[in-house]
Amino acid sequence: MRFVLAIVAFVVAAVMIAVGIAQRTVFAPPSQVAVSTTVSGDPRYIVIDGTVLNAHPGQQTMSVTGGSGGKQVVAYGRTADVTAWLGDQDYTRLTLNTANGTITTKKVTPSDQGDGGSGSTSTATPAPTATPSATPSASADTSAKAAVTPGPNPAGSDLWLEEFDGDDAKLTRMNVPDSISVIVAADGTQPAPNTVRVVWPLDTSTPWAGPLIVGGLGLLVVGLALYLWGLYSLRKSRGPRRKGGGGPKMPKLPKAPRYKPSKAIEATPKGRRSTRRALIAVPVVLVGALGLTGCTSEFWSQSSASAVPTASPITTDLPKAKDVMPPSVTVPQLERIMKRISATTTQADAKRDATLLATRFSGPALELRKANYTIRTNKSDVPALPAISAGPLAVSLPQSTDTWPRVVMTVVKPAQTTQAPIALTLVQQTARSNYQVSYAVSLEPKAKVPDLAPASIGAAVVPPDSKLLKLAPNQVAAAYADILVNGDKSKYAPDFEATGDTLRGVVGQAYKAKALANLEKTASLKFSHAVGSTPPTAMATNDSGAIVWTSLTETESLRVVEAGAEVGAGPTSAALSGVTMSKTGIDTTYGYQLAFYVPKAGSDSKITLLGFAQGLVAAKEVK
Repeated sequence: MRFVLAIVAFVVAAVMIAVGIAQRTVFAPPSQVAVSTTVSGDPRYIVIDGTVLNAHPGQQTMSVTGGSGGKQVVAYGRTADVTAWLGDQDYTRLTLNTANGTITTKKVTPSDQGDGGSGSTSTATPAPTATPSATPSASADTSAKAAVTPGPNPAGSDLWLEEFDGDDAKLTRMNVPDSISVIVAADGTQPAPNTVRVVWPLDTSTPWAGPLIVGGLGLLVVGLALYLWGLYSLRKSRGPRRKGGGGPKMPKLPKAPRYKPSKAIEATPKGRRSTRRALIAVPVVLVGALGLTGCTSEFWSQSSASAVPTASPITTDLPKAKDVMPPSVTVPQLERIMKRISATTTQADAKRDATLLATRFSGPALELRKANYTIRTNKSDVPALPAISAGPLAVSLPQSTDTWPRVVMTVVKPAQTTQAPIALTLVQQTARSNYQVSYAVSLEPKAKVPDLAPASIGAAVVPPDSKLLKLAPNQVAAAYADILVNGDKSKYAPDFEATGDTLRGVVGQAYKAKALANLEKTASLKFSHAVGSTPPTAMATNDSGAIVWTSLTETESLRVVEAGAEVGAGPTSAALSGVTMSKTGIDTTYGYQLAFYVPKAGSDSKITLLGFAQGLVAAKEVK
């Protein structure tokens, strides 16, 4: 019976092992699934819809070829942002045909932008059709002219969540949701790479392969044990029998001479110990095989989260509620923007290149830095303004919106520990323009930034004339200017926090009184203020207050009041105006960039100066 069971165990074990190995070889599932298409018509821009990228689960690997064969850009962003960036440009959109799983092309023209760029027709392989024309030569000339008109280049845009250029664009990996679209282009003028192939990994795990192979090997051990047990029992049953009656006994055969093995052979163990060691050797070998078999996780059942290895999903951190606007940028996107701004600012500061600076600065921040370039050109010992570091970002507060202009506030930790953190306001005017620094201030040593919304949600921009704050944003600059002139006698003084306001101590009422006291009798000095031309920017805080960014200018008018007398402009003013002494007078204008925390209306808290930047922005001789 033991032999029968052993044979059955051997057969079942062989079947189990064969089936387990077959699952990993002959019947192994494919490792990936791919879909590809070639777009006709040489479009400049190809947009791949998020439904195409998510036709199958897992990380998407996309390759692009063809086109002009030169420059190529692959970038992705929110579908609405991609459509807004394209604007008046024709492009081809790739969508998924859910019926058969193929990619469908849609040609989108500027007239289709109003309906979200969905396109009016959909064909798998659009073919050109001849259109009768009364003036074919004029039509052909117009078409040729349109073909050579340069289009916008998507490379380097701040709008993209991620961008791949050159050779990196040929093969890209991403993991994006349906709300994201990919734009493929060359340089906006040449045709885009028109062959697109998307590959998704498939779950190649065979959860039954491991158990079958291990179970088969285990059953093989059992069958071998049963077989050896049967041999042992059979041998034991053929032992000596009891003596008894019966017929005549057979004569005994002569004994053969006894063989004596050599010592080398006698080294091999005898008896039951040798059998036991042989029996032990087989399980050891099998256990080793079992261990090697279990080294591959694909042989075993795994959780769905780890069945297919994928890259970390790149999400846009969009709120789930439909009535909540998305943040204008994500944190990784803002970090990339700040690296670009930092690189441009560093280069412009080193070369004192105002034209290059204007590509990343605007408003009062641009005005102050341009004046510093002029002063440093004429007076080399004047220090440069604080550098704009690339990071790390201590605060990231984007505006929650899907329209333009867009505002982002951030605080950058400086590379030098002796420098105060820099708070910046970035503004993107249109979908195709990059973010520009509108305000750049150094935070006060004791400034305490109020609680802000997380970057994944963003904050709303408060209207300039909002009545929900203790003071409307468009009134903050004028109120603070009155405090700089009149000090504690200003009617606005009770509303502003004096403790920690270092700017008030430097250019406030005490400074002005001292300047007037030390003035020569041959001259007069007058201070005047004006609210900056750039509208204030206010972003809501979690306590219903707001951080208000505003600017103002202060002009010191120095006049000669006695005939024959002269007034000096001062070394810095002279470097900017080119006038050292004047017999009429000199107007010197200083620019102030200010960041305040303004509490909500009815609050007992005071308006607090969070940071400022100030410097000479203009100087001229009075004619």
